[in-house]
Amino acid sequence: MYARHASWSVRVASVIGALSLSLVALSAQTSKEPPVTAPADNTKVNTRDRAKTAVTADQQKEDASDRVLVQKIRRALVQDKTLSTYGHNVKVVAIGGQVTLKGPVRSEDEKNRVLAKASDVAGAGHVTNEVTVAPAKAKAATK
Repeated sequence: MYARHASWSVRVASVIGALSLSLVALSAQTSKEPPVTAPADNTKVNTRDRAKTAVTADQQKEDASDRVLVQKIRRALVQDKTLSTYGHNVKVVAIGGQVTLKGPVRSEDEKNRVLAKASDVAGAGHVTNEVTVAPAKAKAATK
């Protein structure tokens, strides 16, 4: 009985060893470095936002009225289903009741609609529009 048990444990150990080697080989194949790609689209924007005069989200304080203002503008943007994902993701920063809009949108019309929504909430003259129109993406060639 002991010999049969020993034989069984040797087989199990062999299977475990073979599986371990297979996993090591598989991980070596799948852990290759990703290909080097072009820098993210917002590299230039991030450089621009390092300027001392640039308004960034980290400058917004924990002022309750500014937070409410940003929430209302964000809600208005997200509820507008005609805006692109870019339009929904425009950065909204409020400092002392003055709102700054930043980020890319898909068209000049969309830029104007984002500005109009923010102005409706914050009031005319209280919104600085730094939204830009993103260049159209080139379509991939088909074979």
